[in-house]
Amino acid sequence: MVLSLPTLRRAGLVLAVAAFALAGLARADDPPQPRGEGAAPAGQQKGGRGGTAAPGSPSAAEQHRLPGDSTTKQSLDLPGRTLNFTATAGSIRVFDDKGEPLADIATTSYELDSPDRATRPVTFLFNGGPGASSAWLQFGAVGPWRLPLDGERLSPSASPEVKPNAETWLDFTDLVFIDPVGTGYSRVIARGEDARKRFYSVDSDVNSIALVIRRWLEKHNRLTSPKYVAGESYGGIRGPKVVRQLQLKHGVGVRGLILVSPLLDFREFTGTSLLQYVATLPSYVAVAREAKGPVTRADLADVEAYARGEFLADLVKGEADKEATNRLADKVAGLTGIDQVVSRRLAGRFDVGEFRRELDRKNGMVTGRYDASVRGFDPYPDSSSSRFGDPSGDALQAPLTSAAVDVLTRKLNWRPDGSYEVLNGAVEHNWDFGGGINPPQSLSELRQILATDAKLNVLVAHGLFDLATPYFGTQRALDQLPAFATSRVKFVVYPGGHMFYSRDGSRQAFRGEVEALIRE
Repeated sequence: MVLSLPTLRRAGLVLAVAAFALAGLARADDPPQPRGEGAAPAGQQKGGRGGTAAPGSPSAAEQHRLPGDSTTKQSLDLPGRTLNFTATAGSIRVFDDKGEPLADIATTSYELDSPDRATRPVTFLFNGGPGASSAWLQFGAVGPWRLPLDGERLSPSASPEVKPNAETWLDFTDLVFIDPVGTGYSRVIARGEDARKRFYSVDSDVNSIALVIRRWLEKHNRLTSPKYVAGESYGGIRGPKVVRQLQLKHGVGVRGLILVSPLLDFREFTGTSLLQYVATLPSYVAVAREAKGPVTRADLADVEAYARGEFLADLVKGEADKEATNRLADKVAGLTGIDQVVSRRLAGRFDVGEFRRELDRKNGMVTGRYDASVRGFDPYPDSSSSRFGDPSGDALQAPLTSAAVDVLTRKLNWRPDGSYEVLNGAVEHNWDFGGGINPPQSLSELRQILATDAKLNVLVAHGLFDLATPYFGTQRALDQLPAFATSRVKFVVYPGGHMFYSRDGSRQAFRGEVEALIRE
């Protein structure tokens, strides 16, 4: 999951806020055992009057710690095979440079029972937001159990029961899902608001994730295993930066980077950048054409050529050139089916919110943002302002949350206290996007990691109908990479939205690409 476009635009307003130094996160380790009495049961705390801990009672950090790791043996019956594996739900504690505990970061790992465990690949996965847990990838596409995420059929009251996932990646790689601080059950355990700020920034977030990856490898004796990193959405910012941190700071090499519906550069989504219209136009047209029948990327070759050429040229001429503006507006209306009068009023420059409302406004319907092929009712169809949610995303949060909690507690026997945060808006709201005048981007790190390791390969996958991170924006960014890099970056686009893996065919095809990358 990724930031909304209004939030992306607000990001520029917080760029002057100073980021906390990476040195604030010194090391990670197994949660230390409390001295004196054992930790209080889940949901209970020990302490004296006035909030002061009684002699021999756990510290504040121990009172809020996540429970110890739970390791269980599992068996999964799938078409043509049975997978026997070990599942571990638990956490890794992060300390500051003075040895004081800062946070417990939750991980869920699945390791296939195999005699060559030390050389078996292991993939570390995280989602985006910032503020999204790893549940989207774990239960939508990759893990041993899957929750159907069909946006047109799924509702908040749908059953959260997961099913065995025939497309799990566990056949060819072990899996470690990481929930950054503030997501899932991961939590800050140090006192004070400053402790939380150590994790809610671009660089400190990357540092903590890289630290957890290295510590997990040490803890599970997997330093010799081939390693892969996968990130979704804002994970496109995280992914290349995490790999770079692992290369330089933690002495860990990564064989491959997998980016799912990634955001690589905030710049084309902020301010008045004309590139935002170039990025979204092919997806707009894909949505319009999909309403008439199945669409593949090959069916959009004419639109991509127009977006790169005449469309961009007319955009650059500006609204002062009435002929160019009307030509552009009329062409966009013809491609999308939106009323020509509306297109001319907006000069053919539809932001995502305007397109979502105008495409089927005559029927009082709005499209999804994560998957614009999904439509839902506009709760205020007669309002002069946009006051609608996302029919392709909002309905998923309740069943996905319940599914994650059910798997962790019932199948994996791990029962933290507190609430499971599948998508925590407070993290996004409080995020520090860095200092200076440049919005966050990871293309610099992508170039660096490819230049540093000639054996590193990258797979980038998108959905045609994704308006949160449009595929053509990523294509434009990747086209700027030098020749030595492009030969090791594969770009694939599937029918579907941000979570294109909700479609069976797209999920199956994507799994095949990942398996080819890892077995290479």
